[in-house]
Amino acid sequence: MKNPKIAFIALLIVSLVNALLIVCLYGLSFNIPKEIEISIRWLGVLTFIYYGITKSSLTVWVFISMILGLALGTDFPHFSIELNVISKVFLKLIKTIIAPLLFATLVVGIAGHSDIKQVGRMGWKSLLYFTTATTLALIIGLIAINISQAGVGITQTEKKTELHFDPHLLSYKVDTLSKEYTLLYDSKPLKEAKPKPKQSTEEVILHIFPENIAKMIYEGQVLQIVVFSILFAMGLMTVNETHKTRMLHFTEDLAEVMFKFTHLIMYLAPFAVAAAIAYTIGKMGFGILVNLGLLLATLYVALLAFVILVLTPIMLILRIPILKFWNAVIDPASLAFATASSEAALPKAMTAMEAFGVPRKIVSFVIPTGYSFNLDGTTLYLSLATIFVAQAAGIDFSWSQQLGIMATLLLMSKGVAGVPRASLVILSGAATMYDLPEWPIAVILGIDALMDMARTSVNLIGNCLASVVIAIWEGEFKSQ
Repeated sequence: MKNPKIAFIALLIVSLVNALLIVCLYGLSFNIPKEIEISIRWLGVLTFIYYGITKSSLTVWVFISMILGLALGTDFPHFSIELNVISKVFLKLIKTIIAPLLFATLVVGIAGHSDIKQVGRMGWKSLLYFTTATTLALIIGLIAINISQAGVGITQTEKKTELHFDPHLLSYKVDTLSKEYTLLYDSKPLKEAKPKPKQSTEEVILHIFPENIAKMIYEGQVLQIVVFSILFAMGLMTVNETHKTRMLHFTEDLAEVMFKFTHLIMYLAPFAVAAAIAYTIGKMGFGILVNLGLLLATLYVALLAFVILVLTPIMLILRIPILKFWNAVIDPASLAFATASSEAALPKAMTAMEAFGVPRKIVSFVIPTGYSFNLDGTTLYLSLATIFVAQAAGIDFSWSQQLGIMATLLLMSKGVAGVPRASLVILSGAATMYDLPEWPIAVILGIDALMDMARTSVNLIGNCLASVVIAIWEGEFKSQ
């Protein structure tokens, strides 16, 4: 099995067999004895695990953990229901990252770029373009999730699967439901889930601004953390160079430590993904996969719509050679998709844009700045995922409330780091801020790797295009 081609063919065969067996679970009888079905399924799982050991890739292990979670939830539902503690630990660790990561990345992103002050013109043009692009991404994500309604019906799915899926567990699950009608991580009965009471305009404005640093961190008030960080960075830009340099060094070191801390936590991701999927399947049956599949399809369609409806018209209006641009970004975008990491593709993207005709001084300013302020794919995902969480919890936000959430996410997304699955930090913070339950986030965790690959690629493409736009705006673009 050391030959990659042989390993790939073996995995393909086992995957097809597993897909056939999953179809069997929905009631299509192929007269396969239960023992044989379980044996073949776990043989396939072990094959994937062996493949993961040979690859030693975190991304590969996340995919394998998804398969392992499906098998555990199917064959050992009682045991799987007890695995929720693993996902809870992962989500708790994610929450510890929120405040220091946002503070460090925002301060470095704003105060650390002296070019914003020195180059002035290029600075405000970049920020204007970034804000416009991310706002359009948020709107597309909001429209997409409201059309697909991917989160709606999860509770009904549980009722249905409780009655017909796996009769051996029927008495156990009915007894569980009679004691408490709860889902996954929500500690309150689902029927009590309500959106926050409508606030007055004065309350909304006052809620934006922090009054106590410790309090805003303890309560997870992400928007207040963002506002504090922005004001802190603006103040830092005005102090003398000695104090500014020392504080910038501190925040840069803090950001670097938080990046490493995030990477360490992400090593728990395969365990958390396997536990989340196993628990979800064990508790709710395969019906939940319909909602997750619809969510995944909604994201991919929305990202494609963003590329077609926003990025392409920009290229047409500014007369950017579209085919040449796509030829230039295809390699770094593919690398970003495969690794789900913007950082991994950054050097190749900058080199590609220089070769495309963007001056180095613009590339070195716009693309790194865009990694903090112009994450189009991530902001689209955040608007889509936040409303999915509300839909799954049975909470109906009005359009005005959704627009308020969008405005909040527009600020919150500016602190998202370019590391794999860091958007979970912002999503978790948004859920806390709007009193949304955690269990839908754990459900999303099961497919987050697939979502992260797509949104990371769009992030990179958006930033590459931004560098071309600013170069044209400055009159320095030289098409090769």
